[in-house]
Amino acid sequence: MSTNLTTRPLMDADEYRKVKQQEYDEINQILEEIRQSDEPRFIYRHMHAVTDLKDMLRYSAEHYGDLALFRQKFPGEDGFRDITFRQVQEDVNALGTAMLDLGLKGKHIGVIGKNCYEWTESYLAVTGGVGIIVPLDKELLEDELKQLVLKGELSAVITVENKHYEIFKRIRESGETGLEYVINAAMEEDESVSKGFLSWGKLREAGRARVAAGERSFVDAQILNRDLAVILFTSGTTGTAKGVMLSNRNLVLDTIISQALLEVRTGDIFFSILPLHHTYECTATFLECLYTGATMAFCQGLRYMVRDLKELKPTMFLAVPVIYENFFNKIVRNVRAQGKEKQLMTLLRVNKVTKRFGFDISRKATEQIRDVFGGNIRTLITGGAPLDGAIMDFFCDIGFRAVQGYGLTECSPIIALNPDVRKYMKNASAGHLLPHTECKIVDQDENGVGEICFRGPTVMMGYYKDPEKTAEVLDADGWFYTGDLGYLDEDNYVFITGRKKNVIITGNGKNVFPEELEFYVMKSPYIEECMVWGDETNEDPLKRGIYATVRVNKEEIAEKFGENYTQKQLEEFIDREIDKVNEELPLFKKINHVVLRDREFDKTTAMKIRRFVEDNKRA
Repeated sequence: MSTNLTTRPLMDADEYRKVKQQEYDEINQILEEIRQSDEPRFIYRHMHAVTDLKDMLRYSAEHYGDLALFRQKFPGEDGFRDITFRQVQEDVNALGTAMLDLGLKGKHIGVIGKNCYEWTESYLAVTGGVGIIVPLDKELLEDELKQLVLKGELSAVITVENKHYEIFKRIRESGETGLEYVINAAMEEDESVSKGFLSWGKLREAGRARVAAGERSFVDAQILNRDLAVILFTSGTTGTAKGVMLSNRNLVLDTIISQALLEVRTGDIFFSILPLHHTYECTATFLECLYTGATMAFCQGLRYMVRDLKELKPTMFLAVPVIYENFFNKIVRNVRAQGKEKQLMTLLRVNKVTKRFGFDISRKATEQIRDVFGGNIRTLITGGAPLDGAIMDFFCDIGFRAVQGYGLTECSPIIALNPDVRKYMKNASAGHLLPHTECKIVDQDENGVGEICFRGPTVMMGYYKDPEKTAEVLDADGWFYTGDLGYLDEDNYVFITGRKKNVIITGNGKNVFPEELEFYVMKSPYIEECMVWGDETNEDPLKRGIYATVRVNKEEIAEKFGENYTQKQLEEFIDREIDKVNEELPLFKKINHVVLRDREFDKTTAMKIRRFVEDNKRA
């Protein structure tokens, strides 16, 4: 295991320079191999070497200094305010210096709260020379957070909002953890220095004064790229949550090499809507902006999304499938209501032909649709779960670059990504393997489907203080066993068929992937959400088989039947929709039972349905 800030002794200046040069040489060699590759799908080859997160901020502050890294609406202000790369570096140096003065060198420090500048600055300060950052899920309950304080061995927690501050105050006062400091960004003054209840703003200002006076302990902190940088706890109950350890090297290389497949321009504006404690948003939006000179614009929340899109006019939009599905369904409903659905689809079919000759005849007709995203979007990116390739193709047809990717927390997270050039897109796939990444499929069935395994520089260091769980997924040769089932095609595109632990084993011993059936069910515009599951142990043989619990799209149902439809009408209609799916399936895959659900499913903060929550199977 790599050393970290706690165990590694300080190097003398010459030795440190030598080690850093070796790191640069290694990164540059990787980038040169990408540049020299004959893989045509690695389209963008203008990447620069940085060795760690501190170095990434240093480079960007020097090269993009007066550009906006963050754009945020602060309380009491009417518009969005820009925070430049240079200002971020100054603020990070101040906060990091003050945290070292608290004695937090090498310690584990949590951060929790909504997406905002205070969160990202804290992340960069901790990883830039203080210790190890532990992002925490802001939706967890107090007992769950307390368990993660213990499991993650946290010495301090930075809270963005007062509600989390109060929770961690109680955890600190319980005396049952090693928590020394609770630092609140929503508080102007320290509450109790002696008890460790501090104001984030006051702490940063104290650090700013120390830097101005010549203190350089943080500014000159030694960072090696194989140092542990982040511990990310996977979703699950506190008893089963695992702490994924990611190094500076993991995160930096994932950020850099994904640039080979996706164009991010200096000055691009990313719209930030997904939670930052998930590595998807943290790497693919936050660190991408930091690396490329782009701007991360913070949405104020889902209910403000449409308004903020119009005001911020982003060029890049990263989201999970449910968000794109909602946009797509609303667009289709609006076009249909205007009686223009057939006209639009005809136009898009013709446009596919004319675009081959350099003529895009759809732009004027689809301008109103593109305005839904603010009017300036160039690229839509989805990940976290499969999205119907037909939806991605629709967004491509109306003028966006719409790409699907695949990642896991244990892989920093991006491991495969569709190139953003249309001729190389396979949006039915999860994406093309990233450069410098290997993939193998083990335990293949007769169709070539098996467990997907990866090896490469973005694969995690292991699970924190859990060698047994680490050994279950990470072998001695560095192969990570994902638990996902699928196959790799001849062009190195990854296709996911299901999750190993989700497989339904039917009464006759056949394997059924619920994700596949959900994909077919969700093609119906009348179904909003769906979870497929199996019951082969019920005492009543008539109740055994494959179930689909579905939540209907009430707007589409009301449009078809009017507002006064009966429950019986609804049940019979949805049964017919499922019958349409079953007509295309072999006998062993057919859905035998349908459960109509009125409530939303219980989901993770990444908007994934929790499959093993029993209530999600019920009406």
